[in-house]
Parts: sequence; structure tokens; C-alpha cells
Amino acid sequence: MANKISILGAGSWGTALALLAAKNGCQTLLWGHNAEHINTLAEDRQNKRYLSGYLFPTNLTVSSNLSEVAAFSNLVLVCVPSHAFKNTLSELKPHVSSNLKIAWASKGFNPDDGSLLHEIVAEIFSPETPSAILSGPTFAHEVAANLPTAITIASAQPIFSKELSTILHSSTFRIYTSSDMIGVEVGGAVKNVLAIAAGIIDGLGFGANTRAALITRGLNEIIRLGIMLGGKQETFMGLAGLGDLILTCTDNQSRNRRFGLALGLGKNITTAIKEIGQEIEGISAAKETFLLAKRYGVEMPITEQTYKVIYEDLAPLTALQNLLARDQKNES
Repeated sequence: MANKISILGAGSWGTALALLAAKNGCQTLLWGHNAEHINTLAEDRQNKRYLSGYLFPTNLTVSSNLSEVAAFSNLVLVCVPSHAFKNTLSELKPHVSSNLKIAWASKGFNPDDGSLLHEIVAEIFSPETPSAILSGPTFAHEVAANLPTAITIASAQPIFSKELSTILHSSTFRIYTSSDMIGVEVGGAVKNVLAIAAGIIDGLGFGANTRAALITRGLNEIIRLGIMLGGKQETFMGLAGLGDLILTCTDNQSRNRRFGLALGLGKNITTAIKEIGQEIEGISAAKETFLLAKRYGVEMPITEQTYKVIYEDLAPLTALQNLLARDQKNES
């Protein structure tokens, strides 16, 4: 089992996972593309910008050099935004050896063509490269604070799942394993779109009834698309599906929910993005999910209306009215 891990992405989530691995006794290297930010982390021994108050253990080091990342460990965990996933791996490739093992906690689709992230890994490296995805209902601050958390690691290679679990599992961070990488990836990407929708309806002043209906019908949208892409229905009822969806739609630690809330309150997109000041994965995921649904003929009305609010300047209230005006139908 590996006793070293390189983590790419020095935002809140990458930092939280680096802290977790280091506290578990694993030698950990945290990489970020911004050299100035990394120098600040090295000086402060904490990430004051994204995860303030959590000091780095001595076995957690930082770097902005991808050759150092590759030399440090052949086990890499990617935590960059999904839109930067492909470029980051392309830049990493010249530095790594053939025994690379790669995992990711990024949630989203490839913005170029809507492909899943495991397909990018296979394209850049090899379909035989040991790979895994981490996903589930997680907020970085709560993981850093050692609050009880459970996630899913999905991989086609059980030995790799076990290795990664050994590094990250702790008394407060419980890991479940799965072989359904597609289901876990789809759940993690589409829930961000639905979190924006949930924020919008709360910003408009509607109640818990409305939010519960949106979450329930939104889960059906995830299931329909996920099964069409090759995922398993039971995955969407687990941590990486329903669990992550509930968390992201109901708690204001979610940047996607806060973005939707701002839109529902009448703020424009530029203002909402500026106020949040961090990556909002659901913005790009709304477009990618909408296009995938069209490509495969999957009915996703909540996703469609959310897409139109973001990309076609549809008024949030009109979007909700459009959903309520749809023809009656059976639930199943």
C-alpha cells in the first residue's frame, strides 16, 4: 500500500483531503497551479484563502511544480474544477511513469464534449490505468473539522479502491466502495445543476414543500440520464446520488445553492459569481447536462429550465411557472 499521495488542486476540497491524508499518517504533497498562492500556503502553513484555521501537519508539503508531483508519488488524487481536469492531466502526463494510479474528486463533465472524467483519463493515459472517483455528500470545512462524513469510492479495480480507502479512511471519514464509476460521476455532476434550481426556488420565497418536490423529481432526472449513460439505479439511491443531492440542495455551504439563491433574489449572474468568489461547478454542468439530455433524448425538465435561466436569460419565476404548467403524468 502507498504511504505517499500527491493531491492536485489547492482549493478548499483538495486542501481538506490533503489534511485528511496527512492526519492519517500519509506523506502528502498538495499542488496548485498558482505559484503565488502555493508560496503563501508554505509560509502560513494553512490555506487562509479557502480553508482558514486548519494548520498543515509536518507531513503535508506544497508545490506548484508538476514534475515534483510525479516524483513524489505515483498515486495522484485530482481535485481541480472539472473544466480544468483535462488540461491538468495533459500537463501532468509528460512527468509521470507508466505505473501511475489516478483518482479524482472533481465533479462535472468535460466542457468540450460532455464526456465523463474517466473517459478523459483513459484518453490521456490508458484504459488500463488504475483509476477511481471519490464522491458523496461532503463539505470541505466539515471534513477538515473531523465531523463525521461518509463518501463513495468507485473503481473498476478493487485493489486500488482498497489502497485509496486505506489512505483516507478514518474514525470520522467513512468510505464505501463501488464499481459503478459512471453512476457516481453522473450523480456528482448533475446534483450541482439541481442545487442551483433549489436555490432559485428558495430565493423566490417558496417553501419546504416546493424544495422537497424539486429534490425528488430532480433525483428522477439524475436516474434517467445516469442509466442512459450506463450507470446503475442503486448508485443513485446512495451517497453519491441521493446523499449528495440532499446536501447540496439544502445547505448554504453549497456554492451552487447560494448561486441559485442569488438569482432567485433578483441578482444578475455576474454579481452572484463575484459574491461567491469560488468555482460554481453547476454553471457549466447545466449546459453540459442539458446538451447530453438532448443528445440522448432524456426528459430533464428541471435541468432544462435551469439551463434557460443561466444561458437564455429566462426569468427564474417564469422557469418555475413553466415546470408547474407541464401536463399531468404518472409519477413512475
